[in-house]
Amino acid sequence: MPLTASKPHAPDDDATLLLAVEIYVGRGFCEFETSAIAQVLNCANNMLGEEAFSWRYISETPGLLSGKCGMIVRAEPVVQDHELGDALFVVGGRSGRDADWLSRMHQMRRLARPVALLSEAATAYIKRTKSPIGNVTTHWHDALSLKEAGHHPKLTNALTEISSGVLTAAGSGATMELVIAHIAPHLSTADLAELGNRLMLSVVRSPQSEQPNDITMLPALSDQRLKRAVEIMESSLDLPFNVYELAQEVSVSTRHLERMFKEVFNQTPARFYKQLRTKKARALIEETQLSMIEISVATGFGSSSSLNEAIKKQYGLSPKKMRLKR
Repeated sequence: MPLTASKPHAPDDDATLLLAVEIYVGRGFCEFETSAIAQVLNCANNMLGEEAFSWRYISETPGLLSGKCGMIVRAEPVVQDHELGDALFVVGGRSGRDADWLSRMHQMRRLARPVALLSEAATAYIKRTKSPIGNVTTHWHDALSLKEAGHHPKLTNALTEISSGVLTAAGSGATMELVIAHIAPHLSTADLAELGNRLMLSVVRSPQSEQPNDITMLPALSDQRLKRAVEIMESSLDLPFNVYELAQEVSVSTRHLERMFKEVFNQTPARFYKQLRTKKARALIEETQLSMIEISVATGFGSSSSLNEAIKKQYGLSPKKMRLKR
């Protein structure tokens, strides 16, 4: 029996409505993302004890719509320039690929209201926007095919990016964090912490965080020695091996190890290792309150000056400015 998502209740007359959200769905929508958006808003309402956030499902093909896995929602019709919400979320799945939502997106943008395109919807937008003004992103799985199909110099691996007022996002498991970031201006720091706890999120990543795709799962890593080398690197970021020790661990010569990394990653093992450590350092800077000295030790840089130099070289910001930006 399919799971049916009920239509959210309208806020009470005496409630203070902070944000009205539209969730765009179509046939074959992504249930995971759809549920994540509604769950965060519903949990926030329960926590605050009032209907502060409302949401409704809309579609160019209204009525009962079935998602990829059989979940059913009742969607309201999209009416030109009528009953627009404060924010629009377009979920992935086939509904995202079909891009019937483009008209609604343009209506929202004319009013300078935020639009978030998740996973397949972000991919469809990127395909139509050949030369975006700012950076764009989508789920890393789609990003691989985008890069193969054409030149997208502003495609990044971040969880979210904004270009011309349109937010593109990885979606999937990062959807809850995206919604939390969107409603954060309406909540206190204590409320945000409580919301994360209620949703069982051990860490609420910042929207600028990079996607955690496992590099050892890349098809290019068919050579088990190269895969083992990357696994050793990822498990020893605090006490890095030198290239000679790493080569011994995987039973190859130093020169052969360098050749393998050059062929697959187009860089030396040392440079690749440093990028892994710098990426981990960025995550700790943005997502924890650890001091720069503690982060330096945890990522094998040894000193805050070495950390500062590596972060600035790779990301164009000092660790201090990166944390302030967050």
